Amino acid sequence: MKISVLGNEGSWYVDQLCAVARKRGHVCERNDFRRFVSIISTSSELIRSDESNLSEIDAVIVRTMPPGSLEQVVFRMDILMQLQQAGKVVLNDPKAVECAVDKYLTTARLANAQLPVPKTVVCESTEQAMEAFKSLGGDVVVKPIFGAEGRGIIRLSDPDLAFRSFRTLERLDNVLYIQQFIEHAGFDVRVLILHGNIIGAIKRTNQTDFRTNVSRQGSATIHDVNDSEAKLALSAARTVHASFAGVDLLYDLDGRCFVIEVNAVPGWRAFQRATQIDVAERVIQYLENT
Repeated sequence: MKISVLGNEGSWYVDQLCAVARKRGHVCERNDFRRFVSIISTSSELIRSDESNLSEIDAVIVRTMPPGSLEQVVFRMDILMQLQQAGKVVLNDPKAVECAVDKYLTTARLANAQLPVPKTVVCESTEQAMEAFKSLGGDVVVKPIFGAEGRGIIRLSDPDLAFRSFRTLERLDNVLYIQQFIEHAGFDVRVLILHGNIIGAIKRTNQTDFRTNVSRQGSATIHDVNDSEAKLALSAARTVHASFAGVDLLYDLDGRCFVIEVNAVPGWRAFQRATQIDVAERVIQYLENT
């Protein structure tokens, strides 16, 4: 099998996937969205990069979606759709990647599926944002719609600071994604899912930052998923059509569990350290059986 991993140069995840794939007798190489070329004629379409002809591969693993303009992001998603329509296995499904990288779309779909999410307001003006700030209790988390690993997330509880932050984001032409802050005990649960099955879970703890991401100096320990958590996580992954997903669950101080995020390009470095599960091996085995 020929596998192309779309990821950053020097990525630990790309290296892990390629090493496992080659060990199992496959051809595996890294590729970059920014090097894609699509050559279209009446009879066919050739999709290639500087490194290879993507029309000759069997499977694509998406490990990153680089920042870019709307046109660039749309083109990349179109390429993934074209590869899938040509019979290539794309992990994750382009529709899942499109949904999961968009926090607004993900939250809306989770809510429509009756899954518990924090109350969220999305708008474009400072005036609307200040109304949301008040209606959400004057303690909110503001997130970039496109973002990962806790980058760009801020907590606001001071009205003046909220106003200045919203005004700055508005002037930068950002959409304002404002979510009610959930008081919690300093931890969340990350559930890793592959093909409708739970690989395992970790408890991420951070006593100095409301963001529990390990990339934000949080720590991770193995977690035994209970039936309620399993049902929520699996339902969330299905809702965004993700075969491979990291679902983040957060408990408030009253014990209510919320789905905070569904990541269709999940990291597993901290997960693997805590659980000793070789996730790259599981991913390649999944591709072999697809």
